[in-house]
Amino acid sequence: MDPNSARLSIFISVLVLCALWEWATPRKRLTQNKVYRWLNNLGLVAFNSVLLTLAMPVLAFETAYWAMQNHIGIFYWLALPTWVEVVLGVVLLDLAIYIQHLIFHRLPWLWRLHRMHHADQDIDVTTGARFHPIEILISMWIKIGVVIALGVSPLTVLLFEILLNASAMFNHSNAYLSLNLDKWLRKIVVTPDMHRVHHSQITRETHSNFGFCLSVWDRWFGTYIAQPEKGHDKVKIGIDRFKGRKEQRLDQMMTQPFREK
Repeated sequence: MDPNSARLSIFISVLVLCALWEWATPRKRLTQNKVYRWLNNLGLVAFNSVLLTLAMPVLAFETAYWAMQNHIGIFYWLALPTWVEVVLGVVLLDLAIYIQHLIFHRLPWLWRLHRMHHADQDIDVTTGARFHPIEILISMWIKIGVVIALGVSPLTVLLFEILLNASAMFNHSNAYLSLNLDKWLRKIVVTPDMHRVHHSQITRETHSNFGFCLSVWDRWFGTYIAQPEKGHDKVKIGIDRFKGRKEQRLDQMMTQPFREK
């Protein structure tokens, strides 16, 4: 199976599993029409996939293969054992995504792009893949730069991208996880309850919990908030200025970064 097929197969599998989990044990009552949101959110995912194919000459996996052939990057200089390189590479790539996420919240012009992700008035599995096309392109170029600098292998990049997509869908899921399991699980990975805080309309909560896979970065760098102030049942999700139904339409989502009112 080629890398693209592997990524797509696992993406669909995790999407279906998380969707079933949400349906069977929902965590929070949704406020918007689910079918309407899903059609637009998944339509955006399809658009971004086509855009990456057409607009990017290479992606992170191809860049890793090029770096391997040309012996470029820190890991090639260190000549680490394969298993060490894979584990350390995945961890460092996850740290890079954490830092990128934090920067997208800190810089106003990047926040205008990223806030479209936060403008979803509910949070569920499809929110995990809802990003503005320009943000997707910028993120890919950042990932390519990190891959070249580290010199991680194509296998490491493939495993990381699969893990990143699966983690994003998992921690955005509107699904119930027992409090005891959540307590222990979030010591290692970002759980749905932990990430839901990040989608709160309360500013200090919005700008917290930036991790996608590993939860340690938020704890270590002081950006961790354990629970939403109003509780998970009453926490308001989204961006207030984009709360109208039409703002969840694909064409309106595209223009949100360029509109203030």
